[in-house]
Amino acid sequence: MSAPCSLPRNSLSTAFLPERDTPPVEWRVSDTLVDYDEAVSKMERRAALIAAGDAPECVWLLEHPPIYTAGTSAKDTDLLDPRFPVYRTGRGGQFTYHGPGQRIAYIMLDLTRRRRDARAYVCALESWLIATLSDFGVAGQRREARVGVWVQRPDKPLASTGETAEDKIAAIGVRLRQWVSFHGVALNVSPDLSHFSGIAPCGVRETHLGVTSLADLGRQASMTEVDAALRRRFADIFGDAA
Repeated sequence: MSAPCSLPRNSLSTAFLPERDTPPVEWRVSDTLVDYDEAVSKMERRAALIAAGDAPECVWLLEHPPIYTAGTSAKDTDLLDPRFPVYRTGRGGQFTYHGPGQRIAYIMLDLTRRRRDARAYVCALESWLIATLSDFGVAGQRREARVGVWVQRPDKPLASTGETAEDKIAAIGVRLRQWVSFHGVALNVSPDLSHFSGIAPCGVRETHLGVTSLADLGRQASMTEVDAALRRRFADIFGDAA
């Protein structure tokens, strides 16, 4: 049973371990840029196979060419400069940017064999990213009113209300079909941050809220190092991957 919506995400359990005897999650990494339409097509096929019990769960790490994607809550007014191709997608969330230097993790898990709780699942993804960032000395945090992972930036100007500036370092947008998840997370490793200026990322327009990356924070991590941390921390929350 899902937790009541009144509970803050911080209070939800992030354990999403599978039932006993569930095969390990397949862990895939693409070393070249993957077209967005191709990725969505492959995700949908795999999710259908997982739901039918004909394929194991899967995590697919990749990068996309520069694009903007619009989730189910996207507002046209948040597309400020369509300099890159725009894709309307069925995932949750608003506008976001994908491009080289950003690690996408598409996560196809059978929540029926784990836990049928969409809100707690998003919380678990946030916890996974926060743990991964900690391996690089970055203190990622969740915010109840803003899905994703944020980093405080005391080096930047305060908000007019006196709040500390914050930058988003990882976005989350998921879809569930027959309780199988697809789409997933986007972690900024070393993308061109100027590309985010073509949208209001995730609908955020406050001047003290921006976008950052590991490179922007002075952490020169390779994609291989990030992948290793993602896999290591994934096991803590979601179980083994092979």
